[in-house]
Amino acid sequence: MTNTAASNGLDALADELLMKRIASGDAAAFSTLVNRHARRFFGAAYRVALNKEDAEDIVQEAFCKLWSGKAQWKDDRGAKFTTWFYRIVCNQAIDHMAKKGRGYGGELDENTPSGDANAEEELLSSRRTQDIHAALAELPERQRTAITLFYNEELSQKEAAEVMGITVKAVESLLGRAKQALKERMLAYA
Repeated sequence: MTNTAASNGLDALADELLMKRIASGDAAAFSTLVNRHARRFFGAAYRVALNKEDAEDIVQEAFCKLWSGKAQWKDDRGAKFTTWFYRIVCNQAIDHMAKKGRGYGGELDENTPSGDANAEEELLSSRRTQDIHAALAELPERQRTAITLFYNEELSQKEAAEVMGITVKAVESLLGRAKQALKERMLAYA
């Protein structure tokens, strides 16, 4: 939050109103929107790319598309800004990973011991986290996107369907197949 944004009352505006101001070139409104949502969308991008630097690039590219007008908000369609922008970020992640020739997955960040648990527990937790990331990386992109949107980003199935451009029934199917595949992979890692 910037002092300018607070003094202009931008922090109190809904995302959709900020988008109207951004469309007319209001940089302060854009800054407010980025500050409000960058962390959320970074989290979504990270869970898709599984790499911090790629996630940062994905979110930056998505916000650049918003600012430049390449991604245009149409408020008459009734979608929430966050639902619409999740779709932009997910599509950007897919494009970004395809350009890198990697598909999904990447290097995992090293886990820093918290000092709260003993070394053995920390090692087991780190290994479990790596196994989960590896299992997620093996999922087909649509299943992983559905899992990310529904469980990590806590969107409803309807919102996830809107983001992905598919039906709610298709999201249910993707989630079911993803959960089954994750269960099988995690049993294999055990």
